[in-house]
Amino acid sequence: MAENMFLFWGSGSIPCWKPMIVLEEKGFGGYKNKLITFSNKEHKGEDVLKLNPRGQCTYTDKGTQLIPTDKAKRARVLQRMHEAAANMQQKLVLDLLYYFFQTKEEDRKEEEVAKKVEAAKEELDRWEAYLGETKAFVAGPDFSMADVWFYPFIAFSVRMGLELEKFPNMKAYYDKVTARPSVQKSWPPHWKEEPAKFSPFKGRI
Repeated sequence: MAENMFLFWGSGSIPCWKPMIVLEEKGFGGYKNKLITFSNKEHKGEDVLKLNPRGQCTYTDKGTQLIPTDKAKRARVLQRMHEAAANMQQKLVLDLLYYFFQTKEEDRKEEEVAKKVEAAKEELDRWEAYLGETKAFVAGPDFSMADVWFYPFIAFSVRMGLELEKFPNMKAYYDKVTARPSVQKSWPPHWKEEPAKFSPFKGRI
């Protein structure tokens, strides 16, 4: 089946990384693919737009069971997925990280930064508590689609300087998920080759 798949992806893109982890967890490694460069607007190229008119990077039933069949477990996985998509993305990426990307240093207001950092800390504390309850993955004892949605946000934040020593449950989780073959095989190649150009989270969270 992998030979019938073709994936357009961008290195370090969280929306791209999620389906790549899923494909590896499902045993579909070795699929045809093309690495596109966002800075060159290749995601707006004709071959991409033909498949996805929105020009965005874009799940199967084999390998790891990522969505449980048990109703209560399924509900928990779906809940954590939506929490990660809404809250982690909003408070760590859109509110805080993009603020550093889009605002010149001389234009940043410390009181605004402090407010955004506090909101990010509160969100991280919530997930730290979740992981303290499960002692494993974000929705229970097994790796699930909730982890596919949550983990890339943490990995990206670590690259941006997040110090997980302050969050022991999350640190243990990060180390465990990072070691999964699906994550290692789909790890953003440019992360291996070069460090982040700046670390806005370092010393703040």
